[in-house]
Amino acid sequence: MANLPSVEELLSAGAHFGHQAQRWNPKMKPYILAKKNDIYVINLDKTIKLLEEAGKVAARISSEGKSVLFVGTKPTARAIVEDAAKKTNHFFVSNRWLGGMLTNFQTVRKSIKQIDKIDQMESEGLFKVLSKKEVLDKTRLREKMLGVFGGIREMATLPGLLVVTDLHHEHIAVAEARRLHIPIIGICDTNVDPTLVDYPVPANDDAVKSIKLIVDYIADNVTARSEVAKNADAESAAKKYDDAPAPRKRSSRPRKSEDKSAKSEEK
Repeated sequence: MANLPSVEELLSAGAHFGHQAQRWNPKMKPYILAKKNDIYVINLDKTIKLLEEAGKVAARISSEGKSVLFVGTKPTARAIVEDAAKKTNHFFVSNRWLGGMLTNFQTVRKSIKQIDKIDQMESEGLFKVLSKKEVLDKTRLREKMLGVFGGIREMATLPGLLVVTDLHHEHIAVAEARRLHIPIIGICDTNVDPTLVDYPVPANDDAVKSIKLIVDYIADNVTARSEVAKNADAESAAKKYDDAPAPRKRSSRPRKSEDKSAKSEEK
């Protein structure tokens, strides 16, 4: 196990600062220590305890060979989740969460295959027979798609764990993971519903240092995927998703509780 951040380190990172009192979510009450100058202060002793639990979960799931998906599309979290995923050879979404990234994963895999085809065309010299406009169009399409799918390009199957840096901002990702019963570790500020995630970590979800301290600790507990596993995943993805028939439409509508939670997060 990695070394847990100390209370002093969390204080220095501003992890204890919550939101203004009028913006609080009552379900965060168990994790709040006090109210000072109309700002809720998070109980860092509980933060450390729950962060340690989250680290153990990340270690267990990744050691089973399952992948971890780090999600942080706010400017303050982008570089942090990218670094965490890259140093562990796992995956990230840092630009924007496209609806259906998990619940419509087969279509996502087909979109990623377009990137592979464009790369193949370029490597085989086929760009030379295309017009400048065609080359420009394909290059722009590739860059656009890499911006969305680049962090999950080699993710062959659905992840075994989501690590989310902001429950409000990433409410679509949270709703999709819940629908698919994918465990979620989430940084929970005083304005969110911690029951939406399996492993809440109460902390400031806006301060860069706070986000980094927590995400880095979780990443340090994640078992890194080997290059062999990465290559095997890529081959498995091509076989399992790219040539698979389209799934049948579901007759049942999404659970109302999920819809309500998503709408409430948008407010």
